[in-house]
This record gives sequence, structure tokens and C-alpha cells, in this order.
Amino acid sequence: MDRVDTLFKPVTLGKLTLKNRIAMAPMTRTYSPGNVPNDLVVDYYRRRAEGGVGLIITESTFVNHDAASGYPNVPAFYGEDALAGWKKVVDAVHAAGGKIAPQLWHVGAIRRPGVTPGGDTPGYSPSGMAFPGKVTGHAMTQQDIDAVVAAFAQAAADAKAVGFDAIELHGAHGYLIDQFFWDGTNQRDDAYGGDLANRSRFALEIIRAVRAAVGEDFPIIFRFSQWKQQDYAARLCETPEALGAFLTPMAEAGVDIFHCSTRRFWEPEFEGSDLNLAGWARKLTGKPSITVGSVGLNADFLPEDGPADFKAAEPASLDKLLQRVERDEFDLVAVGRALIANPDWANQVAAGQVTNLAAYQKDMLKDLR
Repeated sequence: MDRVDTLFKPVTLGKLTLKNRIAMAPMTRTYSPGNVPNDLVVDYYRRRAEGGVGLIITESTFVNHDAASGYPNVPAFYGEDALAGWKKVVDAVHAAGGKIAPQLWHVGAIRRPGVTPGGDTPGYSPSGMAFPGKVTGHAMTQQDIDAVVAAFAQAAADAKAVGFDAIELHGAHGYLIDQFFWDGTNQRDDAYGGDLANRSRFALEIIRAVRAAVGEDFPIIFRFSQWKQQDYAARLCETPEALGAFLTPMAEAGVDIFHCSTRRFWEPEFEGSDLNLAGWARKLTGKPSITVGSVGLNADFLPEDGPADFKAAEPASLDKLLQRVERDEFDLVAVGRALIANPDWANQVAAGQVTNLAAYQKDMLKDLR
């Protein structure tokens, strides 16, 4: 058996059975005019399912709250037209043999007034801050918190009704849920602020509400990260013990799978162990985990010191990844840029073909339209 076959065996993760271990990472595209997924979006995801991806996690799609959207032409996850558009996506992916989960999203303080929908609504966040020490928006009241929790629960229920196979909650990268986690943007002095256990209360309320809305048998994925788009050096947890204390309550509240966002999957998370973040999440919670971060490439797409010009990467060997899969460090492998450039990447890896990223640059630009 070829080593790469390890990636392409069927796998059952609690309530979710997949044909292989390859997931498509969520990547925002802003190609849904009027916030409604159209036929180009349907075709985009269908092609990745045909290309062999076991689980597609969609681009971020915002829940029904006036402050949830932060970018133009991002798909909504509410309203008759948007949900009908997502239904077409689901049906196309299923017809191609894949499974799919929407990534449910609220941007929080990243929002700037003027983005539609929402109009003049400012960014909402735990303390009105998108960046540490800089108030730019609205500090959420208890009524605001309750409304957002309800919006996530309704979106999850709608996802199940539309036919999705799971949902993912976006709790990473400095967006709203993560803004509650991060002490740099959460300066509250009530039950939602203080230590990390209290700062996790908002996420736990969302998870419990979602679980109640979808029932016990519908898979919930939770994406989290140490780093923030506002600060790549930020860390929620400095030790394995702290990470376990952070993740275990979420597992108990209803999370089935942890999607552990790192910029480079091969980097150890803590000193004294080769385990990456997904490896630690699996070890500490007993829940399946998804790794992500420059899979199939030799470099991250941004400089070390933070956002600037995008930089190129070259195809890289999968040997290090396969070694980690073989020793069950994590359960799924999420692939981003390689799947944008080449929708057939998974099938080509399975067939032992060389994936040349540069050869697909023109195709990538076409796919993104």
C-alpha cells in the first residue's frame, strides 16, 4: 500500500462518516452578489467535491445579526434566497460524493459601518475593541449577547434543515467569538470577562444553544486559533494544561470536532513535544481534530510579522504530514490554497501525481470569479 493511502481511507468521527481524511479549509471569497450564493458558488464547491475532497467546510457565512457581516458580497446564512442558494450547493456536493459543512460567522469588531447588510451598524464586540486598547465600536450588552447566541442557533437549525452534514462555528482569527476569548479585546468586568474560563462563557452559550437546536446526532465542529489577524504572536494558552482547561468545557458543551487553525501544521505547539495544536486538542479532549496550515506548500502566505503583501509558495512534500497522520496525531487534514489553485488536488494526490501550484494560477483566478 502506498503511504498516501492513509489519507484516503474512510473515517468515522463520532457522528460524521467521510470517504477520506481530506477537508477543504474555509476561505472567504466575496463572490456572492447580494449576499446570496449563486451558480458560480455552486460550481466552485461541486468541483472540489468531484476532485476528491471528503469534507468541504464552506467559506465563512454570516448569521442573522445586523453586525455580523464585515465584507461585501459575502454569503449570508439566513433569508429565503440565501438558504435556497446554499441548498443548491449542498445538493451539488452530495451528488458529487462529498459532504459539506457551513462555517457560521460573526465578524464582531472587525466590521466597519457601511457594509451591507447592516448599513450604519458599528462593529459589535465584548468591549468595543477590534484591537487591544482601541475602542472602535459597540460594547455588547446582555441583550446583544442573547441575540447573537440565538442567531447562531437558528443558523445551525437552518443548516440541518437545508441538508448540510455538519456545521462549523468560527471561533478563531480575532472575529467575534475569539474577541471574547482574547484578553486583548475582552476587558469586561462581568461574567463574560476576567480569566479565560469566564471569557469562554459566550462561546459555551453558543455551543449549548446550537446543540439544543440541532439535536444530539448532528456534528458540531469548532474552529479556534492561538493567533489573531490583529496579532500573530497572540496566544490564549501557554501550556498543555491551560489548553485542556480551555477546550474541555467546549467538548462537554457539545463540540464533536476541533478545527485547530495554525499557519504551519509542522510546528510544535508547546516545548517538549512534537505535537502540533491539533495533536494536543485530540490528546487533551479525546475528540477528533483537524489540522491545517500550509499543507502541500513550503511557506505560509504572509510574512512573519503580520499582514502585508501576499507571498508565493512552492509545492512541498507530504512526507511530514503523512508521518503525523500515520501516528494518529490528528484525524483530518484541511487544505486551503492548494485546493483553490487546483480543484482536483485530492484526486491527484491519491493517484500519486505531482501537484504543481504554479501550473494552476490561471485556473485559480478563473475559479474565484
